[in-house]
Amino acid sequence: MNIWKRTLTAFVLLPLVFLLIQFSSPLFFFVVIQVVVLLALNEFYNLSIKKRIYPKKGLGFLFSLIIGLTFLFKEFSLGLALMIGLLMFAVGYLLSTKSLEELMAFPTEISLSFFGALYLSFTLNHINLIRQEYGPFYLYFLFAIIFTGDTLAFLVGKKWGKHQIASLASPNKTWEGSAAGFVSGMIIAVIAAWVLFGTDFVIGKVLLMAIFIQVMIQLSDPLESMFKRAAGVKDSSHLLPGHGGFLDRTDSMVLAFPVFFYLMQFLGIS
Repeated sequence: MNIWKRTLTAFVLLPLVFLLIQFSSPLFFFVVIQVVVLLALNEFYNLSIKKRIYPKKGLGFLFSLIIGLTFLFKEFSLGLALMIGLLMFAVGYLLSTKSLEELMAFPTEISLSFFGALYLSFTLNHINLIRQEYGPFYLYFLFAIIFTGDTLAFLVGKKWGKHQIASLASPNKTWEGSAAGFVSGMIIAVIAAWVLFGTDFVIGKVLLMAIFIQVMIQLSDPLESMFKRAAGVKDSSHLLPGHGGFLDRTDSMVLAFPVFFYLMQFLGIS
């Protein structure tokens, strides 16, 4: 992975992310998040296609958007969205499965189609809840920990990493890089909290959030890597030079977003 391409892409994306978080309306922000989720979901489905498994993309995209709507309209429950999605997939596959070959592929295809939408839309859409209920500053705090931990873990692991964490899932993930991510994440959490919130923060809560976020990053990254390794690819796409695709770029956020939101609620932060 070219470090210069990675850095240049980050310099382009970070100002756009700031403008989006700080100034966009709730509806525009929601729409942009759905576009990112659908791009990541498309890359997820393309991974399975490489193994001759053909999910129903149209149903998956529609289900993803339905899940997303539950984060925009409080009256629209996730349970109802899941029921609608289940009915959609049931009808879709019952009407389209017409051969023995399609029948044999049905269990795997419907599972991947359903899971992919839930895996990405349910998790990533928590960013809408964080922005709505806690405001932009908490998103900056979260991203500071994610990006710093990610970057330091990558750089330290690349140069000094010797001991692999999960060789099969993510051979480039090392304990040395992970430790660097944890330490840098905790340091930047305290600095970011001081810059964003002044003295109005409890250091114990900040460190607890940093620890949880780093644990989620360490789980999310190799989880996404398992899908890529199973498909025999290094990156989900090449849409983001130096970073791979949208699925690659959001891998650390998949578990971090929901866990951060529910941890904030548990800690009573308002």
